[in-house]
Amino acid sequence: MDSRTLAFIIRRAIYAIFTLLILIVFIFTLIHIIAPNPLALARLYAGNPHASQSELIGIEKKYGLNLPIYDQVINYIKDVFIGNLGYDYLHDQPVLKLIGEYLPITLEFVLTGIVLSVIIGLFTGAYAAARRRKPADYTIKGLYLATWSMPTFLLAAVLQLYIAYDLKLLPATGMVNPTLKPPPNVLAFPLLNAIYAHDWVYASSVIHHMILPTLSVALLSFGVITRLTRSTMLDIMDMDYFRLTIMKGIPRRKAVYGVALRNAAIPLVTYIVLAFAYAMGGAVVIEDIFSYHGMGYYIVQAVYNLDYPGILGTTIIIAIAVIVANLVADVLYGILDPRVRLE
Repeated sequence: MDSRTLAFIIRRAIYAIFTLLILIVFIFTLIHIIAPNPLALARLYAGNPHASQSELIGIEKKYGLNLPIYDQVINYIKDVFIGNLGYDYLHDQPVLKLIGEYLPITLEFVLTGIVLSVIIGLFTGAYAAARRRKPADYTIKGLYLATWSMPTFLLAAVLQLYIAYDLKLLPATGMVNPTLKPPPNVLAFPLLNAIYAHDWVYASSVIHHMILPTLSVALLSFGVITRLTRSTMLDIMDMDYFRLTIMKGIPRRKAVYGVALRNAAIPLVTYIVLAFAYAMGGAVVIEDIFSYHGMGYYIVQAVYNLDYPGILGTTIIIAIAVIVANLVADVLYGILDPRVRLE
């Protein structure tokens, strides 16, 4: 790695940290606008509107809620950087421990959905580009525009109503058959735990319940990948070097899928990373519709119960995921395109 690339990565990392600090300050300010009184803040921390006066005073002293807001922000930033996101009194557990339990469940279907969307998007984009201005091209454009423009809750609800309730092909809600005993939590991810324990009945149930949430993520993400693949491949297919490839006698099919698609996939790397960040936000709605108890479920429950430590902690984690995804996308784009490092 040369010095210019290293300087580019360090500069982007500093921007990412600065963005996170601004977000923490913004959230704290917003919370203090909602509940400017220290005891009111303590009630939010407790997640219990009926907490006793002594409990509220204890929470107020423990978290320094009677301190000036700038002291609270500095203390919380210090805690975040040492991995302390506070204590969730509603669940009587540290917030970070709860996130550690819920986050892998969300990552399991979100990452699977992103991989599926990339496979579908690359194939459909290449197929549409190879058949430009033909019925297949127009059909694919119509499909990806329909799913791309559809709200998350609507797409998930349509899949649930049609596949689960009408056709009865898959479970409508839940993560697994509740009558099954879960395997030991060794790898954090339910499916991996079942595979590790050789509990194939439990693994099969997890997969069946995971299909609809995964499909929701995939259908919401594949449209942009399809469009970018198609447009990039069309630009490549109009270039002289691609025409020269055809003139050399290489079959058109091999040239399209071997040369054009391979070169078109490079600019998609950055979007694929960003798609993960967008999917994490959409997972909140998807989990609520399918009663999937992951990170989105924890966020919804925290909001419903005014669980301030839970709301703040999950917001920080999702923000970190988005910021890191943007950082990775910037770095990858800078490595793939040296011109970006010169800006």
